[in-house]
Amino acid sequence: MGSLQEHAILVEKVCEIYDKISKLETLKPSKNVDTLFTELVHTCIPPSSINISTLPNNIQEIRSKLIRLCGEAEGLLEAHFSTLLATFENPLDHLDVFPYYSNYLKLSRIEYNILNEHYPAQDGKPKRIAFVGSGPLPLTSIVLASYHLKETTFHNYDIDPLANSMASRLVLSDPDLSQRMIFHTNNIMDVTDELKEYDVVFLAALVGMDVKEKVKVVQHLAKYMAPGAILMLRSAHGARVFLYPVVDPQDLQGFEVLSIFHPDDDVINSVVISRKNSITSNIDHKHHDHQVLGIQSIMASSCKYCEFQMFGNPLNKMSMVDEMAVDD
Repeated sequence: MGSLQEHAILVEKVCEIYDKISKLETLKPSKNVDTLFTELVHTCIPPSSINISTLPNNIQEIRSKLIRLCGEAEGLLEAHFSTLLATFENPLDHLDVFPYYSNYLKLSRIEYNILNEHYPAQDGKPKRIAFVGSGPLPLTSIVLASYHLKETTFHNYDIDPLANSMASRLVLSDPDLSQRMIFHTNNIMDVTDELKEYDVVFLAALVGMDVKEKVKVVQHLAKYMAPGAILMLRSAHGARVFLYPVVDPQDLQGFEVLSIFHPDDDVINSVVISRKNSITSNIDHKHHDHQVLGIQSIMASSCKYCEFQMFGNPLNKMSMVDEMAVDD
């Protein structure tokens, strides 16, 4: 979709959906909430050459508000299912009650493969990873720890003590993850010397919901992360920028951008991988075919609503888990 008329139709549709979402009494999970966010995602998924920076200020403002509404809705969805999972004796055995668990299996595999491609072979696997903005349902950390990085310690940071309390309950009964999943209730801007201890830092898409906030966080990480440590971020491009904040490589001062993964299918987020204080600055803009990453038919996204109504043909979750179990 590339013409000005098509861009105008897209923006009009997004604004129409925003108007409906903004009038909801609550963003807690419900049929109406799910339907509206699904419509929004389906509107934004098709390839688009729209340049958000050229749009009028009022549209920019609507986009910013919409991203915050998406973030709020995701948080409520995660809290709902985290509470449900906590009712099980062994919550980790029932993660598939979360309707988008398969998404996390796939997205985490993509991110692991990208990380594995760029992490120094001589260093082996990362020993300590920080995930900033882990929330009440830290599925990225759980999936990476369970299937890909089985000896790595994950330090999960969230500013909300309730979110951390809910998240920690999920791993409490697991003898392995209860030791390797650590939760910190901190504003990441108050975390300083501890950041030097991490081989990799993941920055959640909704940490820093506008450019200024995101740049401020990145600058803080650049100041305190260890030289050579990896920073992984989620971004967006095309019409998907109405769903998530954009990470501009120029904003990653103090980091060498190693690769940018731009999906050309139903994956929502771009993935940016960078290294602290490297000398060279080659940027590898990749519109990956998922076959390159050894993944078949990817439909993953960190957007909790992105696969609503997209799983008409049930996936074989067990075969996915079995395949991942060999990724030591």
